[in-house]
Amino acid sequence: MNLRSLCGRLRGPLSIMATTTVAAALLAASIGPASAGRPSAPPQRKPTVVLVHGAFADSTSWNGVVEKLRREGYPVVAAANPLRGLSSDAAYLKHLLASIDGPVVLAGHSYGGPVITDAAHGAGNVKALVYVAAFIPDKGESTPSLSEKFPGSTPGSALRPVPVALPDGSEETDYYIDQAGFHRQFAADVPRNTADLMAVTQRPVTASALAEGASEPARQTVPSWALVATEDLDIPVRTQIFMAERAGSHITEVRASHAVSVSHPDAVADIIEKAARTVG
Repeated sequence: MNLRSLCGRLRGPLSIMATTTVAAALLAASIGPASAGRPSAPPQRKPTVVLVHGAFADSTSWNGVVEKLRREGYPVVAAANPLRGLSSDAAYLKHLLASIDGPVVLAGHSYGGPVITDAAHGAGNVKALVYVAAFIPDKGESTPSLSEKFPGSTPGSALRPVPVALPDGSEETDYYIDQAGFHRQFAADVPRNTADLMAVTQRPVTASALAEGASEPARQTVPSWALVATEDLDIPVRTQIFMAERAGSHITEVRASHAVSVSHPDAVADIIEKAARTVG
C-alpha cells in the first residue's frame, strides 16, 4: 500500500474524531460556566435564643448555657431583666425582642417565667418558650400565689427586705436573699465558692414586681418547654409540674437546685435546642 492510499484511509476516522472532540469541548464550554455561576442556597439561619434571668440573679447565671449554644451556632442574647415591676420588665423585654431579626426562642428562669409570658404576647417573632425552673402563670397569678399553691417553698425565711426610694419619690422594698443562706436556699448543687460569688452579685427584686399579676399569657398560642428542677427550694417541684402540665409544656425533669442554669448548663441548653429545632 502506498503512502497516498494510507493517508486516504486515515483521513475519515481522524476527521470524525476531531469533530467529536470539538463538539465535546463546545458542550463543556456552554455548560461549565452556567453551572459554576449558579448561586448555592444559603444555609438556614438558626433562631436567636434570648435568655431572661429571674430574681436574685443576673445575666451571668446563663454563662454556661450561652457557651454551649454558641458552640452549636445559635445567636444568643442574655437580657438584663430590670426586676422593677412585671409589666414594666415585660415591656422592656418586648422592645428588645422587636430589635431582633428573625425567629426567637425565649427562655426564662424563675421570675423570668412571668416576664417572658407577658413579653411574648403579641411578639410575632417569638416561636417557642422555654421555662427553666420558672413560674408559668395564668392571667392574674403572681409568683407568691403560685409559690403557696403546694408546700415546699422556703425562701421567705431567707429573704432580706431593704427599703428604697424610687425616682418618683415613692417608697418601695427591694428583696435580697441573705448571703449566709444563699447557697442552701438558691444554689445547693453549685460549688460553694461560686454560690458565694452569686450571693454577693445578686440582683434584688421589688416587692411590687413579685406581687403583680400576669397579663394574657402568650403560652396559649406559642409552644412551650419546661425544665423542672426536682431539688428546688424556691419553687416546689409539685408547683413546677402543675404549671407545666397546665400549660401543655414538653416537660423534662432534672435533679437540680433552683440555680439549674449554673449547675447543669448542658441540660438547660439541650432543652432550649429541642425547642429551637422545631422553629422553621
